Amino acid sequence: MVVHKIAVVVHGGDPLSRAGLAGFLEQQRSLVVLDEDVAVADRANGVAVVLDDRVDPVGVVRLRKLVLSTNQKVVLVTGELSELQVEMVLDAGVQCVVWRHQATGERLVRAVETAARGEGDVPSDLLARLLAQLRGAHRRTGTSLPPAAEPTPRELGVLRLVAEGLDTKEIADQLAYSERTVKGVLHDVMVRRRLRNRAHAVAFAVREGYI
Repeated sequence: MVVHKIAVVVHGGDPLSRAGLAGFLEQQRSLVVLDEDVAVADRANGVAVVLDDRVDPVGVVRLRKLVLSTNQKVVLVTGELSELQVEMVLDAGVQCVVWRHQATGERLVRAVETAARGEGDVPSDLLARLLAQLRGAHRRTGTSLPPAAEPTPRELGVLRLVAEGLDTKEIADQLAYSERTVKGVLHDVMVRRRLRNRAHAVAFAVREGYI
């Protein structure tokens, strides 16, 4: 009987952690580990295991691009996630989340096989927090906002650069705007959408699929 192995590519983390994980996965009969520079066609429909201890908005954008550009399922191994970050990474296309401190060999292989089947899995404590958040949102009344206009091209341009980690001056220089204009664009987006800060603004843009 022919055994179809799952193609796996390991991303992120420090070189030692990445090499150690790749070495372990290579020993699994159901998996074949590929290098990051392997052609996209050769790893399409496989699984990307991403090591990222603290996922920030820039990391979420990278996750979304990885999913869209390679058509891989994604397993995220991370140290911590807030409820907002969970929403962001799941919206970016992550199939499974594994806590770093729970990332035993057996747990990782199970996550890879689960993702390869197109199924999802998140830690039970994380799922409980998400459900509690959803229940709280349903209990609140009178807080919904009317549909707002989509961000303008100028607003999207600024949000994309914020997501890449640029500060106000760097964004102004790259877009040939004044710093005051950049601040005004961000202020308008945050007021219109009732966003708390830049990270929240980027989270909104990622969640809605604008970047």
